[in-house]
Amino acid sequence: MDSLLRPAWPAEAAIWSDALIAEFGSLAAALSVGMRDRARITGPGPARFLGKVQAGLLHCLRLPMARRPVVSTSKQLLDYLRADMANLIHERFRVLFLSSQNELIDDDLVWEGTVGEAPAYPREVVKRALEVGATGIILVHNHPSGSPKPSQGDIDATRRIAEAARMMGICLHDHLVISRAGWASFRMMGYLDTLQDVAAD
Repeated sequence: MDSLLRPAWPAEAAIWSDALIAEFGSLAAALSVGMRDRARITGPGPARFLGKVQAGLLHCLRLPMARRPVVSTSKQLLDYLRADMANLIHERFRVLFLSSQNELIDDDLVWEGTVGEAPAYPREVVKRALEVGATGIILVHNHPSGSPKPSQGDIDATRRIAEAARMMGICLHDHLVISRAGWASFRMMGYLDTLQDVAAD
């Protein structure tokens, strides 16, 4: 952090770096939080600069995904998602929209808040999928608490989205939960099979 800030703000770089890491816990966390949170410590100029550093890092991590089909548990995708979401202090829900060849069409932030308290998810997700011509989706959200274990609210919200998507011919490939402690995949944990069984009944 110090080395990033020092060229432009040599007098304040060390102080800001120590304060940011003390407040947010790590360099990755300080880059992930919103500009307003950083600006409380550094002021708007350095906060914007660090936001551009984060955007550049995410762009580099996202590039490989544009060249091949997206697999929910691939290292490239998980590296990208963890860099973007693992250290957030607020919960975010995003959707990766995929083509029939599983190529990434779009990556949208759909909601900020608690997954289980978002009744608009199914409508918004399906509407956006139809707008961009997606035939598949991967759901992603983070757990600021640190544990990637899905909650019952996560499972219920996923079921509602899976049912709405299925009715429109859109395949739910996976739902990933990202946290500082790691990640969890609904598909790998068998939750998607359970959701499909419920939908079939």
